[in-house]
Amino acid sequence: MRFMMLMIPLGYEAAPPDVQLDPERVAAMMRYNEALKDAGVLITLDGLHPPSMGARVSFATGEPVVTDGPFTEAKEVLGGYWMIEVASRAEAIAWAKKCPASANEIIEIRQVQEMSDFPPNVQEAAAGFGDLKR
Repeated sequence: MRFMMLMIPLGYEAAPPDVQLDPERVAAMMRYNEALKDAGVLITLDGLHPPSMGARVSFATGEPVVTDGPFTEAKEVLGGYWMIEVASRAEAIAWAKKCPASANEIIEIRQVQEMSDFPPNVQEAAAGFGDLKR
Protein backbone atom coordinates (compact mmCIF):
# COMPACT_ATOMS: atom_id res chain seq x y z
CA MET A 1 0.00 0.00 0.00
CA ARG A 2 1.24 3.42 -0.87
CA PHE A 3 0.73 6.31 1.53
CA MET A 4 1.54 9.97 1.25
CA MET A 5 2.64 11.62 4.46
CA LEU A 6 1.97 15.35 4.15
CA MET A 7 3.94 17.74 6.36
CA ILE A 8 1.83 20.69 7.49
CA PRO A 9 3.98 23.27 9.30
CA LEU A 10 1.63 25.65 11.09
CA GLY A 11 2.48 29.25 10.22
CA TYR A 12 4.12 28.31 6.91
CA GLU A 13 1.29 30.02 5.05
CA ALA A 14 2.86 33.35 6.05
CA ALA A 15 6.50 32.38 5.46
CA PRO A 16 8.51 34.77 3.26
CA PRO A 17 10.09 33.54 0.00
CA ASP A 18 13.53 33.56 1.65
CA VAL A 19 12.52 31.52 4.71
CA GLN A 20 15.59 30.33 6.58
CA LEU A 21 15.86 26.70 7.69
CA ASP A 22 17.54 25.59 10.92
CA PRO A 23 20.51 23.37 9.93
CA GLU A 24 20.08 21.20 13.06
CA ARG A 25 16.41 20.51 12.21
CA VAL A 26 17.35 19.77 8.61
CA ALA A 27 20.01 17.30 9.80
CA ALA A 28 17.48 15.55 12.07
CA MET A 29 15.01 15.32 9.20
CA MET A 30 17.71 13.91 6.90
CA ARG A 31 18.42 11.17 9.47
CA TYR A 32 14.70 10.33 9.47
CA ASN A 33 14.65 10.29 5.66
CA GLU A 34 17.66 7.96 5.69
CA ALA A 35 15.82 5.62 8.08
CA LEU A 36 12.86 5.48 5.68
CA LYS A 37 15.25 4.74 2.80
CA ASP A 38 17.21 2.11 4.74
CA ALA A 39 13.95 0.35 5.68
CA GLY A 40 13.06 0.15 2.00
CA VAL A 41 9.74 2.00 2.38
CA LEU A 42 10.63 5.38 0.85
CA ILE A 43 9.45 5.96 -2.71
CA THR A 44 10.11 9.71 -2.95
CA LEU A 45 10.08 12.89 -0.89
CA ASP A 46 10.31 16.61 -1.42
CA GLY A 47 10.09 19.83 0.51
CA LEU A 48 8.01 22.66 -0.91
CA HIS A 49 8.78 26.36 -1.14
CA PRO A 50 6.40 28.54 0.90
CA PRO A 51 3.04 29.62 -0.56
CA SER A 52 4.42 33.14 -1.04
CA MET A 53 6.27 31.70 -4.05
CA GLY A 54 3.34 29.67 -5.35
CA ALA A 55 0.24 30.21 -7.44
CA ARG A 56 -3.27 28.80 -7.44
CA VAL A 57 -5.48 28.22 -10.43
CA SER A 58 -9.20 28.25 -9.56
CA PHE A 59 -12.15 27.44 -11.80
CA ALA A 60 -15.11 28.87 -9.84
CA THR A 61 -16.19 31.04 -12.77
CA GLY A 62 -15.78 28.23 -15.31
CA GLU A 63 -12.56 29.85 -16.56
CA PRO A 64 -9.12 29.45 -15.01
CA VAL A 65 -8.15 32.31 -12.70
CA VAL A 66 -4.57 32.53 -11.44
CA THR A 67 -3.82 33.93 -7.99
CA ASP A 68 -0.21 34.44 -6.94
CA GLY A 69 0.79 33.60 -3.36
CA PRO A 70 0.73 34.24 -0.56
CA PHE A 71 -2.87 33.17 -0.04
CA THR A 72 -4.50 35.16 2.75
CA GLU A 73 -7.33 32.65 3.26
CA ALA A 74 -4.96 29.71 3.81
CA LYS A 75 -5.05 28.20 7.29
CA GLU A 76 -2.85 25.17 6.70
CA VAL A 77 -0.46 24.59 3.81
CA LEU A 78 1.90 21.82 2.81
CA GLY A 79 5.58 22.13 3.55
CA GLY A 80 6.58 18.85 1.96
CA TYR A 81 5.72 15.19 1.61
CA TRP A 82 6.97 11.63 1.67
CA MET A 83 5.57 8.84 -0.48
CA ILE A 84 6.06 5.51 1.22
CA GLU A 85 5.06 1.92 0.53
CA VAL A 86 4.17 -0.11 3.59
CA ALA A 87 1.93 -3.05 4.47
CA SER A 88 -0.75 -1.12 6.36
CA ARG A 89 -2.17 2.18 7.58
CA ALA A 90 -0.85 1.30 11.04
CA GLU A 91 2.68 0.98 9.64
CA ALA A 92 2.37 4.36 7.90
CA ILE A 93 1.25 5.91 11.19
CA ALA A 94 4.17 4.28 12.99
CA TRP A 95 6.61 5.87 10.52
CA ALA A 96 4.94 9.28 10.90
CA LYS A 97 5.26 9.02 14.68
CA LYS A 98 9.05 8.59 14.29
CA CYS A 99 9.42 11.90 12.43
CA PRO A 100 11.45 14.52 14.32
CA ALA A 101 8.68 17.08 13.82
CA SER A 102 8.43 20.18 15.96
CA ALA A 103 5.46 21.25 18.07
CA ASN A 104 4.09 23.38 15.20
CA GLU A 105 4.06 20.57 12.63
CA ILE A 106 1.39 18.04 11.72
CA ILE A 107 1.74 15.01 9.46
CA GLU A 108 -1.39 14.00 7.59
CA ILE A 109 -1.37 10.44 6.25
CA ARG A 110 -3.38 9.60 3.13
CA GLN A 111 -3.54 6.27 1.34
CA VAL A 112 -3.00 6.48 -2.42
CA GLN A 113 -5.92 5.27 -4.52
CA GLU A 114 -4.96 2.26 -6.61
CA MET A 115 -6.79 1.30 -9.81
CA SER A 116 -7.93 -1.89 -8.08
CA ASP A 117 -9.84 0.29 -5.57
CA PHE A 118 -12.24 1.40 -8.30
CA PRO A 119 -15.15 -0.42 -9.96
CA PRO A 120 -14.61 -1.82 -13.48
CA ASN A 121 -16.33 1.10 -15.26
CA VAL A 122 -13.97 3.60 -13.59
CA GLN A 123 -10.95 1.40 -14.33
CA GLU A 124 -12.04 1.32 -17.98
CA ALA A 125 -12.43 5.11 -18.10
CA ALA A 126 -8.88 5.46 -16.74
CA ALA A 127 -7.37 2.77 -18.97
CA GLY A 128 -3.69 3.39 -19.62
CA PHE A 129 -3.29 5.65 -16.60
CA GLY A 130 -1.77 2.84 -14.52
CA ASP A 131 0.99 2.51 -17.12
CA LEU A 132 2.36 5.98 -16.36
CA LYS A 133 5.75 6.12 -14.71
CA ARG A 134 5.56 6.56 -10.96
